[in-house]
Amino acid sequence: MIRNQLLRVAVEHEMNTLFHRDKLTANFNVDKWYNCKVERLSPAASSKFLKLDLDTATSDFLDGSYEKSEWLLTQIWHSFVKSTTSWFASATSINGWLGRGGMFIFSRNHFLQLVDRPATWAADNLLDLGAGDGGVTLQMAASFQNISATEASGPMRQRLSSHGFQVLDIEEWNQCPSHYDVISCLNLLDRCDCPNTIMRDIHECLKPNGLAVIALVLPYRPFVESGSKKLTPKERLSITGATWEEQVNSFIEVVAPENGFEVVRFTRLPYLCEGDLSVPFYYLIDAVFVLKPA
Repeated sequence: MIRNQLLRVAVEHEMNTLFHRDKLTANFNVDKWYNCKVERLSPAASSKFLKLDLDTATSDFLDGSYEKSEWLLTQIWHSFVKSTTSWFASATSINGWLGRGGMFIFSRNHFLQLVDRPATWAADNLLDLGAGDGGVTLQMAASFQNISATEASGPMRQRLSSHGFQVLDIEEWNQCPSHYDVISCLNLLDRCDCPNTIMRDIHECLKPNGLAVIALVLPYRPFVESGSKKLTPKERLSITGATWEEQVNSFIEVVAPENGFEVVRFTRLPYLCEGDLSVPFYYLIDAVFVLKPA
């Protein structure tokens, strides 16, 4: 049995190099991407779980990932650039230079279900923290008049600007109290120095009826990307437990309240990333929480 998720994806890709949507469930345990062991959740957590499913937008992203993995010359060039720059540049910046490594967490339909809003919902201000290339931001953008984003990587900031988003300085985004309808923080809290400080800043910058959308890869293994180095963060979230469900319980019952939030609902989703020559896509498992100020 292959226990490493990324290695398993590579082996499965070798067994089925051409992607067909109707065969996805035969080659991957897609149900495991979206299902959790509800019986292992606490009563407080189990009542908030929203099960989502593989939808058209997710399938489209997988289609594109398989197609790009077969662009032989492009992938060889990407591998060369990565091998010659990884000693001084972060993987995020390298992907920004190359226009590769697109991410996918949720579709627009998934987002609307999570925040419990209709397709016609229109709000004023969205802020996406650590937005990367803006691919996931675009899934939310249609519901907002003003879209702002932050990103530490210079090349990724350029890509965000190309989408027409207002790119804020990572040290100044928290200067607008009670301003945002939604603040998203997707796979950032386990890759930053001060996650509790960020959560408290999010609390201060939300409108009284605003929502925070936080995605976190579980199990929780935080580090900070600094060039080619991985450093220990100054703060840690108070997450305990060994399993995905135990850590979800901990986030809902401890982490959210101690930072001024109540979890409204949460789901389990695959955190997808475009792959390379040998692997069409990579994935990890996210817990995606919707929170409101307590």
